[in-house]
Amino acid sequence: MSYVDGFVIPVPKKKVKDYMKISAKAGKIWMEFGALQYVEAVGDDINVKFGLPFSKLAKTKPTETVIFSFIIYKSKKHRDSVNAKVMKDPRMNAMCPDPKKMPFDVKRMAFGGFKPMVDLGK
Repeated sequence: MSYVDGFVIPVPKKKVKDYMKISAKAGKIWMEFGALQYVEAVGDDINVKFGLPFSKLAKTKPTETVIFSFIIYKSKKHRDSVNAKVMKDPRMNAMCPDPKKMPFDVKRMAFGGFKPMVDLGK
């Protein structure tokens, strides 16, 4: 069964383009090292009236939006292997060598690994 890393990230609206430039480069690296799928999506309809809106979950300010992303792997073991390679790749540090200049606050990023329960895809 596959394995999924999921992310919810509050990002200032004025920095979404900067974030997407970095994520496009990062995604290529993840895919190069074996990730099966890499998706980054920017909030569009996130202030819904049903359930807990992503904007409240991420505690966004009016000047922020939410990035929802996920990476799919063959297994948890495969995820661990891919992530180890990605984190050692010098291109990752070159994208944003100063954490203070990241287009989002890393401390507010939600992240976790997930075991799929239902997968009706390919």
